[in-house]
Amino acid sequence: MFLAEATESGPHALLFVFNAIKVLVAFGVIMTVIPALIWLERKVAAWIQLRDGPSKVGIPNWKILGPLAGWGMFGLLQPLADMFKLILKEDFVPRRASKFLFIISPALVFVPIALAFAVIPFGHGFTFNYGEGAGESFFVNYQIADFGVGVLFALAFLSLSIHGLSLAGWASNNKYSLFGAVRAGAQLISYEAAMFMVILAMIMTYGTLDLGDMAIDQAGGFLGFGGWGIFRQPVAFIIFFVCAYAESNRLPFDFPEAEAELVGGYHTEFGSMKFAMFFLGEYYGMVIQSCLVVLLFLGGWTFPGIDPTADSFLASLAGPLIFCLKVGAFLWLYIQVRWTLPRFRFDQLMNLGWKKLIPISLLNVVATAIVLNLTTR
Repeated sequence: MFLAEATESGPHALLFVFNAIKVLVAFGVIMTVIPALIWLERKVAAWIQLRDGPSKVGIPNWKILGPLAGWGMFGLLQPLADMFKLILKEDFVPRRASKFLFIISPALVFVPIALAFAVIPFGHGFTFNYGEGAGESFFVNYQIADFGVGVLFALAFLSLSIHGLSLAGWASNNKYSLFGAVRAGAQLISYEAAMFMVILAMIMTYGTLDLGDMAIDQAGGFLGFGGWGIFRQPVAFIIFFVCAYAESNRLPFDFPEAEAELVGGYHTEFGSMKFAMFFLGEYYGMVIQSCLVVLLFLGGWTFPGIDPTADSFLASLAGPLIFCLKVGAFLWLYIQVRWTLPRFRFDQLMNLGWKKLIPISLLNVVATAIVLNLTTR
């Protein structure tokens, strides 16, 4: 119905409708994936520790439901129960906290990370014909916003979330929260430099700042995989892989939270939906970092034997499906690493960032420049 009305109004109205659909679908999918990730993380942790994990929260034990009454559904409804618990909890502000900054800091963490997804291309797109004439068609890109500098836009907005963490730690008027905020700032500065050097090397390799063009550039090569960034820049992949964990504040780099040392770090004083926004921001950041790894190093939505630029609607759906499978595999690795490796010491974290990753990433940029200069003559 909406498409029919928009067709009568012209292509501009149709573009608006498609953009609105992309925003709703992308936000809906991620907000569905995050509860699934929380459930999966609890299950994986339980399997590694020889426990059952969530198994009870499922279908109510009502006789009217027949044989399904009381079925635990493997604990799949546990994230829903957690959501209701957070909504119903008391939302308090510490007496000596800076009230305004305390209230807005969770949003300053979540919103920039969510906006970074706007430039993530999860497929090539398709051509939509809205009339019978030769010129009555336009291309629908599987990307919310195409600025042409998507990789820099994503990096910039991911970096903005640190301001929310810093404000949360300072505004709480809690020494543990402040320690966590200072750690978060030091950690971000340490690993953001190495990550930027890696992205610079990939920009030089692909010759573009557009994430979609980077993905298409990786199609082909030996057996269809040879063009992937992981084979063209293996050192850059390893550095970015480590930095992605540090940027997401995940184990073995979860120093801003560090429950054993800082009681919870920057979100010690936060409860109810404020804490939920920090939690969502962390998982949203995991999704964005996984998307960047897939686009920069794992071919994006491309796969051998499948046309990466197919522009019919049904053929183009293969791209988002392949992209989601690759991102899902990396998210699984996120969870596996968290429950496998112990936390580093803080001095080890700083040494790894400043004395190893940054020098190696600088050398990688120089080596990339030399190789490209020699091979393009």
